[in-house]
Amino acid sequence: MFETKEPLTEKEVQRWMADSLIAERMDAFVARFSRLQDMLGDKLIPTLLLYLGESVGPAIDNLDKAERFGWIESSHEWMIYRQLRNQMIHEYIEDPAVLADALDAGRSYVESLTMSAETLASEIERRLGE
Repeated sequence: MFETKEPLTEKEVQRWMADSLIAERMDAFVARFSRLQDMLGDKLIPTLLLYLGESVGPAIDNLDKAERFGWIESSHEWMIYRQLRNQMIHEYIEDPAVLADALDAGRSYVESLTMSAETLASEIERRLGE
């Protein structure tokens, strides 16, 4: 699906949506990106903060703490992931051009999101070993 680094086009996304196999892969990407972002940002980070005796508050406050602890690169970037997740899910059928832009952005954030997941997993392993 993302064989090249070239920006996706509306026509390419429309072609993908018409091909059931590629559409399924696109759905899987959107779902996995969204679930990973949700699981880390809305579940794991607050749970880890509670474990450390930190107060848990609104998502942006939790993300700011996660950034200070070095678990994520940037709380600002993380809020972009959240907006992107919403855009990919809610604009999915309505506007292929918007979806193409969102998929491009999502693809560019996969490495950073994956690194955050690995960092959080390492932090949990370290804390449980104490």
